[in-house]
Amino acid sequence: MRDRDPAGRPRSARPRDAYGRPLPHGSPGMPRVPDDYAPSTEQALADGRGFLGEGLPFNAHEVFEGRWKCAPEEERELWQGLAQICVGLTHLQRGNGRGALTLFGRGAARVQGYGEPYDAVGRAASGLSQDSDPAQAVRLILKALPG
Repeated sequence: MRDRDPAGRPRSARPRDAYGRPLPHGSPGMPRVPDDYAPSTEQALADGRGFLGEGLPFNAHEVFEGRWKCAPEEERELWQGLAQICVGLTHLQRGNGRGALTLFGRGAARVQGYGEPYDAVGRAASGLSQDSDPAQAVRLILKALPG
C-alpha cells in the first residue's frame, strides 16, 4: 500500500537512485525533494539549476513539479514544461532515448509559450535527439535556464 499524508494524498516515500529509479524500502537512496516543497519562482529556478549542475535532472524535475503545484494558474504550463524537460534528461541518463525525445517535445511546447528566456530552454530541448550525450544535454539545458 502506498504511503499517504494526513490529508490522504499519496506520498513518494520509497528511496530512489540518482536517476530517480525506485529502490527497495530501507535502501539509502538519494536525498529527495520533500512532498510539501512549495518554492517561489526564484527558489525553484535556483534549486533546479543546482540539481542540474550536479547532474541530477530527476531532482530538478521534482523542484519544478513542486513549483507547478503551487504556482498561479497562468504559470503552471511553464513549470510543467520544465519538469517534463528534466524527466526527458532523466530518460536519456537511463538509456531511454525514445522516451526522452517525447518529453523534450512536450516540455518545449509548453515553455516556449512564455517567451524569452524560456523560449531558449525550449529550443535547446527541441534540438536534443534520442542519441544525445546525457551529460552534454544536462549542461545545455542548464545553460539555457534563467537564473
